[in-house]
Order: sequence, then structure tokens, then C-alpha cells
Amino acid sequence: MAITSSAKKAIRSSERRRVFNLRRRGALTDATKSLTKALAAKDVAGAEKLLPTAYKAIDKALKTGVIKPNTANRKKSRLAAAIKRARG
Repeated sequence: MAITSSAKKAIRSSERRRVFNLRRRGALTDATKSLTKALAAKDVAGAEKLLPTAYKAIDKALKTGVIKPNTANRKKSRLAAAIKRARG
């Protein structure tokens, strides 16, 4: 258990950051999942409409440090490639 006041504050702030990070990561998962579900349902047009939303979620997760730059680039690349494959 934290003893000093600064350690107590660090615990409070890290818990606050954890909540924000979980929310950001959840938005990222939801966006990519909805896109992949659209692709699985052969709805290429719907998936193309969801791509900017997924990119936005990925970029925000990257900006806040939830994911690393290479991970963000890899996710974007794989989503775009999946749409390209589905298109024909």
C-alpha cells in the first residue's frame, strides 16, 4: 500500500489513465471487429465505409500511446488488404 502522498496520487492518476486506455482500446477493437464482420458478411461497401472509422480509432490509440507505431501501421495495412482482397 502506498504510504507517501505522492505515491497515493500516482495510484489515483494511474487508475484514471488505465480507464482511459481501456476505453481507447475498446473503441479500437469495436471498430476493427465491425469492419471484419462486414467483410465476413460479404458487405464490401459497408466495410469501405467503416474503414475511416477504424483508421481514426487506430490513430487515436497510437496518439495516446495505447499501441505502438508499427502496430498501428500493421493494423491499418491488414484492414486495407482485407478490403482489397474482398473487392476482387
